[in-house]
Amino acid sequence: MAKPKPISAEEFDRMFDDGEDIDAYIDWSKATRPGLVPKRVNVDFPSHAVAQLDREARRRGVTRQALIKMWITDKLDALEPARS
Repeated sequence: MAKPKPISAEEFDRMFDDGEDIDAYIDWSKATRPGLVPKRVNVDFPSHAVAQLDREARRRGVTRQALIKMWITDKLDALEPARS
């Protein structure tokens, strides 16, 4: 596929707003999601809590880490004021 001719930011925005295909103008290998860069944290849980987490994770078919992320994200999202 040939590289498309350069366009202005305004033209790009218009194409995006109109639902047109903008893939040719984006280098997806360099795309990032601001604010979503992972940061490692360590949390210690009592062994009985880890066992409960593991049981619930197995029941849901996800990893322990995925379950913890889901629960914490859900709780934090609930703290935010309703978006209008």
